Amino acid sequence: MEGGLMMSEKERRRMVMMERVMGGEVSLKEAAGWVGVSTRQMSRIKGRYTREGAGGLVHRSRGRRSNRGSAEGVREACLGVYRERLGGFGPTLAAEKLQEWGVAEVDHETMRRWLMADGQWQRKRKRGPHRQWRQRRARFGELVQVDGSHHDWFGTGERQCLMNFVDDATGTTLAWMCEEETTAAAMRVLWTWIETYGIPQVLYCDRKTVYITDREPTVAEVLAGDDPLTAFGQACKKLGIRIMAAHSPQAKGRVERDHAVYQDRFAKELGLRGITTMAGANTLLEGGFVAQLNAKFAKAPVDSLDGHRPLTGDVELPDVFAFEEARSVANDWTIRYHNTWYQITGPKEGMPRPKATVVVRRRLDQSMTILFKDRPLTFREVPVAARVAPPRTAAIPTPQPCAPAPRRRPSADHPWNRPFSPRARAARALREGSPSQSEITL
Repeated sequence: MEGGLMMSEKERRRMVMMERVMGGEVSLKEAAGWVGVSTRQMSRIKGRYTREGAGGLVHRSRGRRSNRGSAEGVREACLGVYRERLGGFGPTLAAEKLQEWGVAEVDHETMRRWLMADGQWQRKRKRGPHRQWRQRRARFGELVQVDGSHHDWFGTGERQCLMNFVDDATGTTLAWMCEEETTAAAMRVLWTWIETYGIPQVLYCDRKTVYITDREPTVAEVLAGDDPLTAFGQACKKLGIRIMAAHSPQAKGRVERDHAVYQDRFAKELGLRGITTMAGANTLLEGGFVAQLNAKFAKAPVDSLDGHRPLTGDVELPDVFAFEEARSVANDWTIRYHNTWYQITGPKEGMPRPKATVVVRRRLDQSMTILFKDRPLTFREVPVAARVAPPRTAAIPTPQPCAPAPRRRPSADHPWNRPFSPRARAARALREGSPSQSEITL
């Protein structure tokens, strides 16, 4: 209003108190105690009020431009770039992109206020904690959370999976893009983690069949006292890594929240760069995007001692991260694996006997090794047509019931009815008629 004076609530209280001081109702010391300032400061306020009236109580910086304020035109320039290229970006990420592109260096809270005033952003409600808070692990590598994030990363309507490993103590992340959350993908990311940082102590994952199996143990596992393991579990067992299963997504909330960071920042970075292939996405991840996330969000651990175990020289990771299956040797020293026959050719000193069990190891690069008692065997692939299959036994027909055959009696002159000894033959000849000379002679 023209001729009016804008005052805050604190300034109005001071004006009322100064009127009482000037009227002699209260002393300056009592007024200072009620206003909450020192007596000396109250004396200065009284002096300004005496010289300037109510205007002397207004803050001197009111109406002046802030020393930390942005220059003229910066707000319009930032909002223009946001409308053109950064639609849908959050204030924090938008401020980082504006600084990266050289538009302006603006604080994320300032950008948030500008976007809300321009109608480009709305305040989001923060939800309360769902579960009881759990303290981070103390050492880097003591616990690593594992999960796959299924999302439309390229904006094409098709969902791909981002395999994500997050350290619990520091929040350090490592990611890899793949088609699905498979055993091979989990092995590949763990392989990279071990080569980069070392062997972690525990992997915290969900109960997907990639990590945990609910099948019944085999006879060999029962005799050995081992629990059923997946191929990923067998690789972790060789490295001494313990797998711990979570019973809810909230239990491994650190990796779940990290999914949201990737779905926001990584998906938008792919859109800005025009990347629509998994090869390009993985090149971006390895080319510095993951390192930038770790530099921005990773924290220092409580205990500076590294919880990773170093990778020793006797551990061959290509043989660790492999699929192993048992096969029985046939009588012609062949085995069948994935509908293909292989002929074992040596060595002569360690050839398995027929019916023996060998282990077929298939690495991630699809190379294959056949092991017998942990020793490699030489082999070659046999074409199916060249292998002579053993003849199949004809099926025996089921007998059908039939009527019993009539009993047949031999004739009188049948050899079965003739006596065996000469004396018996002569006596029979006498009974039946005149005997011949040879029959009478005994």
